[in-house]
Amino acid sequence: MCERLSALVAVESPSGHSEGLERCYALMQSWGEPLLGRPAEIVEVRGTPHMLWRASGEGGVLLLGHVDTVWPLGTTARRPFRIEGGRAYGPGVFDMKAGLVAAFAALAECRDPAAVSVLITGDEEVGSPTSRALVEDVAGSRGAVLVLEPSQAGAVKTARKGGSFYSIDITGRAAHAGLEPERGVNALLELAAQVLAVSALADPERGTTVTPTVARAGTTTNTVPAQAHLRVDVRAWDLAELTRVDERMHALSSSVPGTAVRVDGTINRPPLEPAGSRELYATARKVAADLGLPELDEVAVGGASDANFTGALGIPTLDGLGPLGDGAHAEHEWADMASLAERALLVAGLLDALTRP
Repeated sequence: MCERLSALVAVESPSGHSEGLERCYALMQSWGEPLLGRPAEIVEVRGTPHMLWRASGEGGVLLLGHVDTVWPLGTTARRPFRIEGGRAYGPGVFDMKAGLVAAFAALAECRDPAAVSVLITGDEEVGSPTSRALVEDVAGSRGAVLVLEPSQAGAVKTARKGGSFYSIDITGRAAHAGLEPERGVNALLELAAQVLAVSALADPERGTTVTPTVARAGTTTNTVPAQAHLRVDVRAWDLAELTRVDERMHALSSSVPGTAVRVDGTINRPPLEPAGSRELYATARKVAADLGLPELDEVAVGGASDANFTGALGIPTLDGLGPLGDGAHAEHEWADMASLAERALLVAGLLDALTRP
């Protein structure tokens, strides 16, 4: 697993980067084909490739993950894969290439890999715009979904917030800031008003966050800004809250006379409800105990994943089955190598429990 993880991290695979994704898929093809008895299918959707092994027949289990990372090309030259003190470091090692390595190790240990579908996507980190329909289609014929996203300090993820993403474009009118500023319409002032307006849509008591994340305006210091842009990230535990914020976002209007406001975006991922993980979590705890592995805890997290899609379909889904570690999307990202073996055994035991006649 150490050699495989080193090889997979060495191949840079930013979201949607076809060349890098295809090289990762070729590597994993060499691991999976001998186990599953057939080559994977590469499904290309609007230019982004995804990797799929379909199990024959209905039921069975889907192993779900993604190989794309948030790291741009060139990151491995600055921060190559290394192991220190039992920890593996490198871009994407924790989120979630270590989980993929564990998935293939689990397939090697389970009794009937032919009963398992495997789907690895290439755009999860940017909201799964080309893979969502594929995820939902493949998961729809399975009896359960196991997601190899990283654990939360060893705990599996039985609930996730849903998320929405918005872009707000503001149009004003340019003018010379020194000679005749009164002839301009300042889009930056409207942007400031929109930042305060969207922030007020949050509901801390319900755990609903509405976070302005990216903003830009203006061209030169001596010009009244004619254009401004704002991006907003929304997270909530229930669909009703996401719907409330969505309606309010699309009802936003300008407060600075002469400006125009356009809002694009909608609900991206519905919440992963705890009820959809309950039985799978109980099974996973029993498997861990039977194998003498550490006791398995559960956690609810604010981040979303493709588990949100499968859970919303009513398919039993358990997430966070990847290894221990820390620093997803951060420079200090690392994965614990000892837990990689433990997670492979846990997932193999789960596959056996869920596919046994």
